[in-house]
Amino acid sequence: MPKTSARLLSLLSLLQARRDWPGALLAERLDVSARTVRRDVDRLRELGYPVAAVKGPDGGYRLEAGAALPPLLFDDDQAVAVAVALRTAAVTGAGIEEASARALNTVRQVMPARLRHRVDSLRVTAVERAGPRPRIDPRVLVALSAAVRDREVLRFDYAAPGAPDAGQPPPRRAEPHHLVTWGGRWYLVAWDLERADWRTFRVDRITPRVPAGPRFTPRELPGASVAAFVAARFQGHDSQICRGEVILGLPAAAVSPYAPDALVEELGPDRCRVVLSAWSWTGLAAGLGRFDTDIEVVGPPELKAACGRLARRYADAAQSSGSSTGAISS
Repeated sequence: MPKTSARLLSLLSLLQARRDWPGALLAERLDVSARTVRRDVDRLRELGYPVAAVKGPDGGYRLEAGAALPPLLFDDDQAVAVAVALRTAAVTGAGIEEASARALNTVRQVMPARLRHRVDSLRVTAVERAGPRPRIDPRVLVALSAAVRDREVLRFDYAAPGAPDAGQPPPRRAEPHHLVTWGGRWYLVAWDLERADWRTFRVDRITPRVPAGPRFTPRELPGASVAAFVAARFQGHDSQICRGEVILGLPAAAVSPYAPDALVEELGPDRCRVVLSAWSWTGLAAGLGRFDTDIEVVGPPELKAACGRLARRYADAAQSSGSSTGAISS
C-alpha cells in the first residue's frame, strides 16, 4: 500500500477513536508535520468524510456524521463482530433477516481477502426457540427507540389478548424507558400514565401514533437494574425459584444464544449482566460455569455461597489422585 494511502487509513482510524483530536497530537501520532495532517484531512474530505475543524488554542479536527455513507474502516475484530451479528440476526425477531443477509454480502464484498476468509470460516447456525414467535416491524422498533432516546410520551394502540372486537379503545399513553428482549420476544418497559404504574408491553402488539406526546423527566426504575426488574415481572416471586444476577466477562451477543430463558443486558463490548433462574442454588451456580469466563455475582448471598461450595468441591476434585476404589459392573 502506498505510504500516503496507509497514512490516510491511520488518520481515519484515529479520528474514529475519539471525538476531538488536536492537530499537533495527530501529527505526533502519525509522525508527520502539521501541514501534512492538513493535506490528509483535505484528502479525506474529498473522499466524502465530513472532517470538521475544531476551534481552540491548539486547533484540531473532528469526524462528524454526514448525510452520505462514505467507505467505512473496521479493524479485523470489528469486521468479524459485524459478520457474526449479521449472521445471527435471524433469531432477534426484529424482521430484518433478509436485510441482514444483504448487508453481510455487501460488507463481505469490500473486505480484504484475509478478512473474507475469516468471515467465511464462521459457520454460525442461528436456531430459533421452538413455538411461534411474532415478527417485529423494524419501523416500530425504530419509533420506540426514538421515543426512549428523546424522552417523549408515547401514544399507541395496544392489541391486548382477549380484547373485544367491538369499538376502538382509546390510545394508551406511557413514558417509554427501555426496550428489552426476553424469551425471543421484544418488550417495552414504560410508565403507564393512565394506571400510574410500571408496565411491560409486547412490541408486536404496539402500533405507535403520531405525533408523539410531550417530553418527560425519566423516573427511577424499581430494582437494581432493567434486567432485574424485567426478570421479576416475568418470573414472579415463586419461593421455589432460585433467581440470581451476575456479570459475565463476555459480550451479550455471545451469551444470549446459550441462555434463552435468561435476561441478558449489555454493559459494554466485553461485559453483560445476566439474570437467570434454576430450581436450586447449586444448579444455578453450576450452570454459570458453562460460559467459561470471569463471573461477578451481584446477588443474592445464596448464589455466592453456592459458588463457594462448588469451588471447593472442584478444587478437591482437581487434587484427587483419580484412583478407582472399585469396579463398575454391568
